[in-house]
Amino acid sequence: MNSNVLRWLLAQLGPDTDPADLTQRYERLGSARDVALEVLNERIASLVAEPLKVTVNGVATIDHTANVAALERRYTQVASATAPDANPQEDGGGVVAWELLARPRR
Repeated sequence: MNSNVLRWLLAQLGPDTDPADLTQRYERLGSARDVALEVLNERIASLVAEPLKVTVNGVATIDHTANVAALERRYTQVASATAPDANPQEDGGGVVAWELLARPRR
């Protein structure tokens, strides 16, 4: 994984993300977008595994529903973004050319 890919991943996932973990995932998955989506999936799963809202009457309320929604929005953004290591043919962004031939006349 080159430095451009690592910088893109850190920009997508935050600077507190462990670069060694990202490198390990990149070697296993082979794509920066797949790495980012896997990390975001894990973050969403860890939030959803716990109660999203906890209220102690008269003391405190903790609500994680906005965090889950924000991570889901981020997942959608990363899924549609172009990663620095993306192959244009995989993204459907390639150019296709057709040769047009004149039909023979009678």
